[in-house]
Amino acid sequence: MSSSAWNRWLGVGIASLLAALTVALTATGRLQLYINPGQAWFACGMAVLLLAGSIASFLLPLREEHEHDHGHEHGSPSRVGAAAAVAGGVVASIVAAAAVALPPATLSAEVAMDRDTGTPPLFAGADDVELGEVDTSDFGVGDWAAVFATATNPDRYLGAPITLTGFVTPGSDGSIDLSRLVITHCVIDAQPANLPIAGEEGSDLETGQWVEIAGQVGTDAAGSLVIDAATLTAIDEPEDPYEY
Repeated sequence: MSSSAWNRWLGVGIASLLAALTVALTATGRLQLYINPGQAWFACGMAVLLLAGSIASFLLPLREEHEHDHGHEHGSPSRVGAAAAVAGGVVASIVAAAAVALPPATLSAEVAMDRDTGTPPLFAGADDVELGEVDTSDFGVGDWAAVFATATNPDRYLGAPITLTGFVTPGSDGSIDLSRLVITHCVIDAQPANLPIAGEEGSDLETGQWVEIAGQVGTDAAGSLVIDAATLTAIDEPEDPYEY
């Protein structure tokens, strides 16, 4: 491959490949495994524009680049830089090919546990300031995690019905937590949200098993909010595994 064709591949080629992948993921509804669905229109729009520009660029002729040796000895900065550029190009090509070849996958329960800092998701409920009676019917795991961690009057939530979906992570004293990853922009900023489940309900389930839980908000011996589970049912991973 000539140097000009190689440079075009590193620029237009890889960008076009990733743009086409973005459009394909959007069309199949799998882009949400990587970014917040609310931003999919922007990502797909930019990908379409990039593809249009890439097609137009192929109308331009390739120009052969000629390297001029001005007496540099072997190992000179120019040759070292050229070798580094080739190595970087090969790595970038491998990464791009892997992105296309490997199927989209969700972040694992182990990733959620590694990212757990013991605090609720940073932006969970941050945009909703409500006074008086709070409607919790649409709360997800992230919303409830923020409530459990920050409620100054826990009694107001006691008995509130809960029906949630999440995956199992180890809790304390042989119990389990109901967990979910909450995304603000993309999977890079995914934050785990955890809700303790009272007692030993579901303690025989494997870490990462998806479950649907129905019950109500209760308290443990220390007065902390927990989920009192009425039913805990193992399910398959949902089509959209994240909360936003």
